Amino acid sequence: MRRQLVAACLLGLACVAGHAACDTGLAERMHAKLHPKRTLDHERAVCEPWRGSPSRFIVVLPMPQSGGNPDTTRFDLDVLVVQQADNGNTERAKIVSRLLDEGALTEDAIRIAEIRLDPARYTLAPDARAFGLRVLYQGSSRANPYARETLTLYLPQGQKIGKVLDELEMTLERGEWDTNCTGTFETTRGTLSVMRSTSGGLADLTLRRTRSGSRNLLQGEECVTQERPATLSTTVLRYDGSVYRVPKRAARD
Repeated sequence: MRRQLVAACLLGLACVAGHAACDTGLAERMHAKLHPKRTLDHERAVCEPWRGSPSRFIVVLPMPQSGGNPDTTRFDLDVLVVQQADNGNTERAKIVSRLLDEGALTEDAIRIAEIRLDPARYTLAPDARAFGLRVLYQGSSRANPYARETLTLYLPQGQKIGKVLDELEMTLERGEWDTNCTGTFETTRGTLSVMRSTSGGLADLTLRRTRSGSRNLLQGEECVTQERPATLSTTVLRYDGSVYRVPKRAARD
C-alpha cells in the first residue's frame, strides 16, 4: 500500500510538472525556435506529458500553409517528442524525436474543432511505443449535422517519428432532418486495441466499430423516434513494414 501511495504521489508530481511546463509556453518556445517566420495556430496546438515516459512531452505545432484555395486550409504538423532538462528548466528542453508532417490536415466547410493527444498507450513491440493524435471535425449545418473524429498513430524511431496509421475514422455522427422533427441520423463509434499477434515486427491492431441509427417521424403533434438495431464489426489491422493497412471495407464504413 505504501509503495502504491508513493508511486501515485510521484505520478501526480510528474503530471503537475508536465502541465506546468506546457502552461509556461513550451509549445510556443518550440515554434519560435523551429519556425520563427511561420504562423502557429495557438488554439489547436498540443502540449501534453507523455504518459509513462517521465519528463517527456508530446508537442504538436499546427501551421497553416499559405496560398492555395481560399475556401480550404491545409495544415503542416510539426510533431515533436521533447525531453525536459533534469533541473526542470523548460528553456533547456531538448527535442528527442521529430516529424514535420506536411499537409497532414485539411479544413474546408468541415472545420477542425480540436486536436488532442490520445490517452491510450500503444506498445507495439517491446522497443516500439507509439502515441495517438485525435482530430475532431465538425460541420456547421443545422439541417445536416456532422461530426467525425480520426486517430493517427506516430511511432518515434530514434531521432525520427514515423506515421504508422493515418487518420483512421473512430467516430462519425451525421444526419439529415427538417430542423423540426422528420429526419434520419446515424452514429458510428470505434475502439482500437493492441493484439498479441504481430505482423512486420509490430503488434496487430483490432478495430471494433458499433453502428446505430434512428429515424424521427411526426405522428400527430408528437415527434417519435424509431431506433434501428445496432451492428458490430471487427477488423484486424496489420503492419506491412511501413504503415498499418486499413482494408477498403473498413475505410469506407
